[in-house]
Amino acid sequence: MSSLSALKDDEECNSDWSEVRRSGIHGRGLFATKDIAKETYIIEYVGDKITKAESDRRGWAQFDLAKETGDAAVYIFTLNKRHDIDGNVPENAARLINHSCSPNCEAYIIKGKIWIAAIRDIKKDEELYFNYGFDLENYVDHPCLCESPKCVGYICGEDYWSTLRRKLAAKKAWEKRRVKSTA
Repeated sequence: MSSLSALKDDEECNSDWSEVRRSGIHGRGLFATKDIAKETYIIEYVGDKITKAESDRRGWAQFDLAKETGDAAVYIFTLNKRHDIDGNVPENAARLINHSCSPNCEAYIIKGKIWIAAIRDIKKDEELYFNYGFDLENYVDHPCLCESPKCVGYICGEDYWSTLRRKLAAKKAWEKRRVKSTA
């Protein structure tokens, strides 16, 4: 991987490689300010280092608030078995990287820090994406807006895609049978 980029002291801590701009996916996103080579560390995901218990407390509180306001506002990232990073801080521009079923970035945990790195070459002005890797527990609460040809309709890790497709097909078949029985 390429050398780590230093973060600027901007309000949203853009990196040397990226900046916050308007995004069609979810209001704001992170965009490349110059061409980025595959394997370049783009930006660190920063925030409060918290225990798993505190993570659960904050996560559910943020999730409940998001349900009330319509905002997707849970920015908790798994760090290790004991700790997470709550990235809900103004200096964490990386929290604005949107999900895509066709990501161009991936998160790496290196020496207790979370780095977002390019998994392919990225062109200047291209939006940065990574797959959030959610499980299927509450998939219906997380519709995907990425519009990728590979999009499965919900934000979940690629490991879950085949299971999700089976669930969605079964749901569609059930709804079709229900409509036929009421006709």
